[in-house]
Amino acid sequence: MPIRERKPRESREARALREKEKSIEEWVPKTELGKKVKNGEISSIEEIDKMNVKIMESEIVDVLVSDLKETQADFKKTTKVKRSGRKFSFRASVLVGDGHKYVGLGTAKDKERWPAMAKAARKAKLNLVSISKGCGSWECLCGGPHSVPFKVEGKSASVKVTLLPAPKGTGLVVGDAVKDVFRFVGIQDVWLRATGNTRSTLDFVSATIDALSKTKKMRTLEGTSEITRKEEA
Repeated sequence: MPIRERKPRESREARALREKEKSIEEWVPKTELGKKVKNGEISSIEEIDKMNVKIMESEIVDVLVSDLKETQADFKKTTKVKRSGRKFSFRASVLVGDGHKYVGLGTAKDKERWPAMAKAARKAKLNLVSISKGCGSWECLCGGPHSVPFKVEGKSASVKVTLLPAPKGTGLVVGDAVKDVFRFVGIQDVWLRATGNTRSTLDFVSATIDALSKTKKMRTLEGTSEITRKEEA
């Protein structure tokens, strides 16, 4: 009897990429922005940022950002007590980022684990935040985009986060819960100071993203550490 050769198992990354390509092909845009992206009239997220239009379809991000990464930020089993008894569900938080300047966080609930993760990933893509990088440390002044350009603060619930520029080679002096946030935007060196209930991973991550989003409210001159306020229109 001939021995059947087993086909090599498809890797999780390859399967996810194939499913993503299939969903993009089958995507029927419902918004005007989605139609323009589908037709090739818009080719980058930067163009949407300049238009100041909110992204309402996660497929738009899938089309424009091909190398988007995602990871689980937080996951909990929740319970709701009703007259009929206890109802269990899952709350998932997913972090996405392109490794350069965009990061997003999404949270969703579902009765099953994987649907909750999928919903959270879609929401994270709709919540993409653009950040600016630089070298704001007086100890370094190399001008490279390896840290935050200046001191910024963020808040979520009771958690308050302060990000401080660090010289090159310092590394990520932050809590383990938020290291992926900095990796997903390509920040290599930063100091973080936090107060409040940092054991709440979701609030800790949200506060960190809130702080990073404020790096866009000011701009730095290329090749220097000088900071100038954005001129009001």
